[in-house]
Amino acid sequence: MKLGVICDGISRDLDHALTVMSEFDLEYAELQFVWDKEVGDHDAQEIHKIKGLLEKHNKPVSCLSRHVFAGLTTQNKPGDADHVRHMDALKRVIDMAHQLGSPLVRIMTSKKEQILWGYNGAEKWNVAKGAWDTLPPLIAPAVELARAEGVQLVVETGNGTMVNSNYTACKLIDELDAKDVLKVLWDPGNNCWCHELAYPDGFEAIKDGYLGHLHIKDVLVDTPKATLEVREMGKGQLAPLFAPMAEALRDNSYDGVISFESVYHTGDGDFENGFRACIDLFKTHFA
Repeated sequence: MKLGVICDGISRDLDHALTVMSEFDLEYAELQFVWDKEVGDHDAQEIHKIKGLLEKHNKPVSCLSRHVFAGLTTQNKPGDADHVRHMDALKRVIDMAHQLGSPLVRIMTSKKEQILWGYNGAEKWNVAKGAWDTLPPLIAPAVELARAEGVQLVVETGNGTMVNSNYTACKLIDELDAKDVLKVLWDPGNNCWCHELAYPDGFEAIKDGYLGHLHIKDVLVDTPKATLEVREMGKGQLAPLFAPMAEALRDNSYDGVISFESVYHTGDGDFENGFRACIDLFKTHFA
């Protein structure tokens, strides 16, 4: 397995983030926000500068992670103004991926409706009827674009999105018949909100060729109180699951990148210090 970090979790100053990566022997840079822009919004000169910094620090890119399709709703349709805006952004990110040699481009999904399927009465009274059916048509043009461009998309299991579990991620991939170009970006910390147990349940869902990339962080969720707390790694609800997750990934011959997602701070807003508090345990488990 290969280790990396989402760089802006350390700093949006890419040169500094890459320097800190080297300090901890992390090889793969995942780019999301660089300086004051999200990937896909940088001009040619800025992309050239980014490429130069990556080469200077000898850091290959693991994934370009823009929030493509995030914020769309069940009211959106393929080809409407919002969808076109996201597709245009995806085209720019894919072009950037070609220039930087990124093998993966992240997409998200539209806003979550809570109950998508139901039985024995729930299908009448509780289900958001047709909500799920609006999603595959929104993602299908991205799949077609990825095939044409020769890139791999990864769909993140995101908080507040239609795909918020490995189960729903695999269901989307299967319905699109897109396993060749669309994989799961598994974020077990996000999946805690919908109570999908990372191991064994989450792992079992994606082990047969669905997994494309991972984000790792530790959290504590309180769904009834609508509260999420990012925890120092090893002090949240995933703490007892990191070791069996890592062992299962090795046993399954996963050889992709695992990105540490540095979104923890001690209350002072200093995410780099939060990164430094967590990174050794991350490496202990996944190196």
